[in-house]
Amino acid sequence: MTRPYAEVIGDPIAHSKSPIIHGFWLEKLGIDAEYRATRVTSDDLPRFIAERRADPAWRGCNVTIPHKVAMLDLVDDPGGVRDSIGAMNTVVRQGPDTLFGTNTDAAGFYAPIADVDLTGAPVAIVGAGGAARAVLFALSRMNVGPVTILNRSPLKAAALLSRFGLKGEVLPLTGRLPAAKLLVNTSALGMEGQPPLDLDLLPLPADALVYDIVYAPLHTPLLDAAEARGLETIDGLEMLVGQAGAAFELFFDQPAPREHDAELRARLIGGDA
Repeated sequence: MTRPYAEVIGDPIAHSKSPIIHGFWLEKLGIDAEYRATRVTSDDLPRFIAERRADPAWRGCNVTIPHKVAMLDLVDDPGGVRDSIGAMNTVVRQGPDTLFGTNTDAAGFYAPIADVDLTGAPVAIVGAGGAARAVLFALSRMNVGPVTILNRSPLKAAALLSRFGLKGEVLPLTGRLPAAKLLVNTSALGMEGQPPLDLDLLPLPADALVYDIVYAPLHTPLLDAAEARGLETIDGLEMLVGQAGAAFELFFDQPAPREHDAELRARLIGGDA
């Protein structure tokens, strides 16, 4: 019998830490399966899904840049992800020929800030891609105040504010930050191989929280600048591990052993896996 496997797909994908995370959990639980990273271009995505659909050993995949929106047209959507978040980050096999998509990013983003009171608080978001959709979906259920989106395409960002019923404004990436209680970078800026995210953090109040979902590098220039100002920060590993835990259970039918999170984080930071 072919060994079951899951994977993460994207373009680029070499930076992904998902194989380390899922491999760590598979090892802890003694599950005889594997988790891979596979580069898939936008043009090749339909062929990839067709091939994996025909492979009974394939349990599913995590989906990253740039495929989270395109995936909506390629798999089933029983949970109504298209109408809610509008982006899929996880595809799961359900039966011999059925693949369904879901989104675990929103829960992964929310977990580290579940105890933060953002009721009525102003929020700033950088980016308007698939990850931003999950973040805005979560924020729309937290009763936050006005949301400012900084993005290259103002029309795309304005459409997202409208989609999630959020009040706020749209600024260019060079715009001045508002006095936001929470700043979230959902873009690829600051990632290895990408331009840095150059923001002036002076408008942020002293109690602001800066959350960067980029995890390669873990200590991004944005987080370094925030820490230099004495601001509280959350790095990309928090969201990455949170969304991975939800996906792991869908792939392998067992909850991720989150009691080992400290050991996993040490492995991720050390890169010894």
